[in-house]
Amino acid sequence: MNDTKISDFTPVYRGAITANESGKVNVHPVTYKLHGLDIAANVYTPAGYDPSQKYPAIAVAHPNGGVKEQTAGLYAQHLAEQGYITITADASYQGASGGEPRSVDKPSNRIEDIHGMADFITQYPGVDARRLGLFGICGGGGYSLAAAKTDKRFKSVATLSMFNSGRVRRNGFADSALDSIQQRLRQASEARAQEVAGGKILYAGDADMTDEQIAALPFEMYREGYMYYWRTHAHTGSTFKYTMSSLLDLMRWDATDQIELIDQPLLMIAGSKADSLHMSEDAFPKATGTEDKELFLIEGASHIQTYWVPEYVAAAMGKLTPFFARTL
Repeated sequence: MNDTKISDFTPVYRGAITANESGKVNVHPVTYKLHGLDIAANVYTPAGYDPSQKYPAIAVAHPNGGVKEQTAGLYAQHLAEQGYITITADASYQGASGGEPRSVDKPSNRIEDIHGMADFITQYPGVDARRLGLFGICGGGGYSLAAAKTDKRFKSVATLSMFNSGRVRRNGFADSALDSIQQRLRQASEARAQEVAGGKILYAGDADMTDEQIAALPFEMYREGYMYYWRTHAHTGSTFKYTMSSLLDLMRWDATDQIELIDQPLLMIAGSKADSLHMSEDAFPKATGTEDKELFLIEGASHIQTYWVPEYVAAAMGKLTPFFARTL
């Protein structure tokens, strides 16, 4: 393939492939079925890819509200540059993947999406199914921990800026909404009742903020997150909103539940200045099932900066590269 245009590929990250060229890393938009839904994914193949050879593979799980063309695609491309076949898929009910209503965000779906990426990529030409890794970013990191607990096809698991979606939806960011848990559970219950009765679907997290409103948000992660998702790296498939009824599932879930079932090598990476750092610091010591584990801090980085700032991406890759080389 020489200078071949890629249909249905709309990346928003720096240095993205714009055309597939022979002898270089290529990207292949694919669609596959998962529980009756069409899942949209991108498969990245390494330079000089030969389907008759055998390559290790890595599944990359995207952040909450994100899509495969943002930071997940950036890291999937960088990992492909290291010789891996990588896959990153839009979550069910989100992005370009199927499912109605839109923007359902349930942990069981997100975890099953990760199992589904493993199903697909282990059948892909050239993949050595015995050498499969898992890498999750933000919310995808929390769900990767959950998937790796039981899915031993993943020989090692890494997270970046891990976000414990259940804890945050339940307790508020930095446990700032403990006094309203029961009230919010009642709202979610009423939203589900309204949905099932055929009424309007209610959404949480949906807001169209001005730059001034973004600047006034209390947490750096949310300030930088709105700028990333709605300004600098905006993508038509990416949205912060999720169905209010999803909270029934989110609020009773936690990324650290039974984390001791992870017996694979574990690498957790987070920014030293991230206001989400406490989530990785909370999860890491609970992962008692593996002795091969490391918590690595990227000095000076905030949560969102690990998604795109070149020096922090390079620092993350500087840990991911030897980790996967050793464990896969």
